[in-house]
Amino acid sequence: MTTLSFEHACHRVPLFRRLPLGLAVSALCAGPVLAQSSAPPADGQLSTIEVVGRGESGAYHAEEAAGAKTDLPLRELPQSVRIVTRQAIDDLGATRLDDVLDYVGGVSRQNNFGGLWDNIAIRGLPGNENTGMATLFNGFSSNRGFNAPRDLAGVERIEFLKGTASALYGGSEPGGTLNIVSKRPLWTSANSVEAYAGSQGLKRGAFDSTGPIGESFAYRLNVAVEDRDSFRDFVGAKREVVAPAFTWKLGRDTVLEYSGEYLRHATPLDRGVVAVDNRLGAIPRSRFLGEPADGDVTVKNQTHQFILSHEWSSTWRSRVGLSYRETSMEGFSTEPTALQANGNLTRQRRYRDFSSNDIALQAELQGTVTTGGIEHELLFGAETFRFDMDSLMLRANPTAARPYAIDIYNPVYGWFQPVPTANIDTLERQRNSAFYVQDAIKLSPEWRLVAGVRADNYRQSLLNRRSGVTAAQEPSSTSPRIGLSWLPTPQWTFYANAGRSFRPNTGSDVASNGFAPETGRALELGTKWESADQRMGATAALFDIRKRNVLTSDPVNTGYSVAAGEIRSRGLELDFSGQVGKKWRVNASLVLNDVDITKDNTLEVGGRLLNVPRVNGSVLAVYEDGFANGQRYGIGGGVTHMGRRLGQARTQAEAAAGTPAFDLPAYTTAKLVAYWRLNPTLRLTLDVDNLFDRTYYSSSYSRVWVTPGTSRTITVGLQARF
Repeated sequence: MTTLSFEHACHRVPLFRRLPLGLAVSALCAGPVLAQSSAPPADGQLSTIEVVGRGESGAYHAEEAAGAKTDLPLRELPQSVRIVTRQAIDDLGATRLDDVLDYVGGVSRQNNFGGLWDNIAIRGLPGNENTGMATLFNGFSSNRGFNAPRDLAGVERIEFLKGTASALYGGSEPGGTLNIVSKRPLWTSANSVEAYAGSQGLKRGAFDSTGPIGESFAYRLNVAVEDRDSFRDFVGAKREVVAPAFTWKLGRDTVLEYSGEYLRHATPLDRGVVAVDNRLGAIPRSRFLGEPADGDVTVKNQTHQFILSHEWSSTWRSRVGLSYRETSMEGFSTEPTALQANGNLTRQRRYRDFSSNDIALQAELQGTVTTGGIEHELLFGAETFRFDMDSLMLRANPTAARPYAIDIYNPVYGWFQPVPTANIDTLERQRNSAFYVQDAIKLSPEWRLVAGVRADNYRQSLLNRRSGVTAAQEPSSTSPRIGLSWLPTPQWTFYANAGRSFRPNTGSDVASNGFAPETGRALELGTKWESADQRMGATAALFDIRKRNVLTSDPVNTGYSVAAGEIRSRGLELDFSGQVGKKWRVNASLVLNDVDITKDNTLEVGGRLLNVPRVNGSVLAVYEDGFANGQRYGIGGGVTHMGRRLGQARTQAEAAAGTPAFDLPAYTTAKLVAYWRLNPTLRLTLDVDNLFDRTYYSSSYSRVWVTPGTSRTITVGLQARF
């Protein structure tokens, strides 16, 4: 069984309210580290092969995806899915989600809120500019609220489900959905300790421990503590992660799983650098344009998930899941507003205090039936969630008397800081109930048909406490999808799929009415290849996506929006991953993507979308071998290319006047990875990012909010297992 139901998803519970840093430190000091494969319980249930701690000789190519919610192997699934395995994460030396994005085709970075969250677009289509694209954690939504950059200490793999997933998960982008799969307990005792030091004051420690407690209970605990400076002046970050998990066999056919995570991330909100006359590089990439006296903005997230699974027979099983999440963000920041001709940058001071609660319940029944010689894998599901978010933001705007400006060429910090006053004070409530069904049909040995549909009923309200006005609406949506695969040989698959998506828009128009949801239509045509030994795989896909009801400026009421915009995304994706020969692992991608605005009240029709390149690609290759004395080594590297991207949306008036578009230049970066395994329990690693120290810009929101890419970074690590 390989469904999200119980074999692949690790899930989390309210075991702790807050686990102090002292626990993390004591766990880190507990000793070395171990990596072993797990042994199944006596009845063979929940068997797996998994490594504890950073390892080698693992796989890049995956055969299944938990997020697809089907037992069909990925080669037979009529959908493009890209999985970043734990081995790929380890080879990249990745500690955050951002570290792997360059090696997944068709993914582009969006506004990351000054370094306080992850925000990406898949196939050129971004999600909500405040909360980002649809992201799942073990199949539960994890992007409602405000979420710190994802740490990978407790992550087993990352699944990029290309195309629309609304038929299974509801509100999402038609370009794709991201599913994070956490590490799960193993049934063989194993422990790992890792320590890292590197450029810009990096210090990081991680601890991973797992094993059985008796015959029916197994645990896992992942802990990470990190403290780093930055190539940016006055900018550093501290984070603590604690991720416990357990698996409890309540009976021969019943399993209860828990996964929990507490994450605290503190860093100054950093809007980056500015462009002068549409030109980047006028000031150093290290220059900070905020105020050091503001201190850190702190983001706290905690997640608890329970999953109860039961095998009713050899062909039917059920799954009931409960997820509870809390998020918060609090702190001061100073953010650029406009650049004057003399080099003075006016700024606005803000204070944010955001918090949210999110509780979700899922129930699924999955099984197989055979009718007329045709096998059906059926999935029936129901989901409901309740989400509340309190948002308080105070602002102090610059004035002629107090411009609160800084000279970008000769910055002087420590000016009198204005006191922000009330600007936003809202309470948002979201409620949803949904039902979905999916049928994966084996029409014959050569044909597979997957069809599904989901019906969502939303209730949304937004209370403006300053005005006392509440905007409310109850949108509903039905999201179907269908896909067909043809398997002419054991190695080749040809497939096609079509589906619809929707995503509720938040906020209200000038009349305090809610906006109609965004809707999308996605078409995909592709082919897949898998080697006979299932160690290599490749996918080529053509896609055409249309999205409607995108928020755009109200042409009559300045400062308000209407749901009237439309976007089109078309492209070609090529992906390859796997073991090439006995000693090489390779991961490669190339994407051509054309995304443009087809309808808008303000923005240039035919214009591009922010931060989306027409071309991006990457290659990662690692070579492994051993010495006569039993020691092993690996060495490799990666190259990524990101094409030119739009850096600030261009209006119709600017286009008519011939105002040049502001673009982020294309860039190519390289990295070096290496390890030396001294003995079966001890390893040394070396990671060098941006090997040639290229100056580049990873994303932008406007000419005065441009995020520079990191300078060359060298990290040395020591990993021990026991």
